[in-house]
Order: sequence, then C-alpha cells, then structure tokens
Amino acid sequence: MSNGFDLIIEPGKSTKQYWRDLWKYRELFLFLSWRDILVRYKQTAIGIAWSVLRPFLTMIVFTIIFGKLAQFPSEGVPYPILVYAAMLPWQFFANSLAESSNSLITNANMLSKIYFPRLIVPASSILVSLVDFLISFVILAVIMLWYSFSPDWRILMLPLFLILAFFTSFGFGLWFAALNVRYRDFRYIVPFVVQFGLYISPVGFSSSVVPEKWRLLYSLNPMVGVIDGFRWSILGGDTPLYWPGLLLSTTLTMIIFILGLRYFRNTERTFADII
Repeated sequence: MSNGFDLIIEPGKSTKQYWRDLWKYRELFLFLSWRDILVRYKQTAIGIAWSVLRPFLTMIVFTIIFGKLAQFPSEGVPYPILVYAAMLPWQFFANSLAESSNSLITNANMLSKIYFPRLIVPASSILVSLVDFLISFVILAVIMLWYSFSPDWRILMLPLFLILAFFTSFGFGLWFAALNVRYRDFRYIVPFVVQFGLYISPVGFSSSVVPEKWRLLYSLNPMVGVIDGFRWSILGGDTPLYWPGLLLSTTLTMIIFILGLRYFRNTERTFADII
C-alpha cells in the first residue's frame, strides 16, 4: 500500500558531489570489474589463449608484409619486436573502446533500477583490457628473450605512456558509450573505427617512414604519440621520439577526454529513460 510519498533518487548535481558519489560507490566499481574479468576468463585456457593469439598472429602478418615484403626499416631491432611493442597499446585501445562503448547497453537493467554514477560502468570495463595488456606484455618479454634483446633505462617511462593510452581509450570510450545509448547505430561504427585505425596508425611500421613534412599532421591521430612512446620506452637504443608529435597527440588526448567526460556527464541522467 502506498503511503502517499514517492522516493526520488537523483545524482549529485554538483561536480564535487558527483566525485564523492564515485568514491562512495567504489565497491561497485570493483565488483563490476571483477565480474567482467570472470566472464571474460571463465574458460581460462580459451580466454588467455585468445588474448595471446590475436596480437601474436597480427604481429606475424605485419612482420611478413611490412618487414619482409615492403622492407620497411626496423630501427635496428628485430621487426617482430618493433611490431609487438606497438601492438600492446593498440590492442589495449581497441579492446577498451569495444568494451566501454557497449558497457551501458550491457548493463541496461542496472541503469534503469538504481542510481549510481554511470561513469563507473565504462571505467570498470577498461580494467578487463588492462588484464589483456598485462598478459600480452609477458609475451613481449618472451619474444625479447628469444631475440636476446634487452631494454635500457627508458623502460621505466613505460607507465607514463600506459597512462596516456588509458586516457586516450577512456576519452573515446566515454563518447561512444554515451552516443551508443542514444544512437544504437554506433555499435556498428566502433568495429570500423578500430579496423580503420589499425591501418592509419604506426603499428606495422615505424612512424619514421612518414615524410618529415607530414609528421605533425600524422600526429593528429592520438594513437601515434602513444605508440611512438611505447616503442621509445621498450626498444631503447637509437629509437627516435618525435617530441612535437607526442605533445600534439597528448594535447588532443586530453581535449578528447575532457570533452568526452563533459558530454557523458551532461547526458547520463537521461540514460535510464532512453535505454
């Protein structure tokens, strides 16, 4: 029997209150992250094998096409290592974008029943991609041992570029997650973006093959700076780093992330009604 009162649960409208809510619901973030990891690896052998085989097979194909047939320069390192060092951030970006863009639709029942900061959903989905990244990094270590290749001190800078990869992935993920709720056609756009981005990013080749006059324009692709940073950290030696391009990619990444966060915050209160 109704007592004549309706309980309306609303999100914190101020930015300060919203961040407090994020901290308040931190256990939900951990629960969703752990749930997604368990679902991904519930058949452990298959899940881990897929995380390894996908970048490994792509590395082999790119090594044959760009390293053997096209004879692209390898910056003085074995070509498989050159490619795999780029596959790490690219797979992290591709997996994060795919998981986060569909995360709100996947958790539609939760969105329509209870209040919590919706930002938790796409953020927790990226953690699964981080697990894939760590598994792939172990395979890179094995490949480097196989070729008797060891990094130098610059490997210590790798966490900084991983953070940059996270913001790049999360920024695009927030845009696509919010747009996917309103326009379901975006679920078909994401695979195209990932596939197209793979070929316009310096994954199978070094960005040094791009003519100098086009290097800065090429760096308008935010993943160029991320991939170049990973290679610079992992390969060491004489591997060049195009600092103007890295600065441009980093600036664009932060702009995309900030605008994506603002758009997500402005539209999240309508998710439950639309979904």
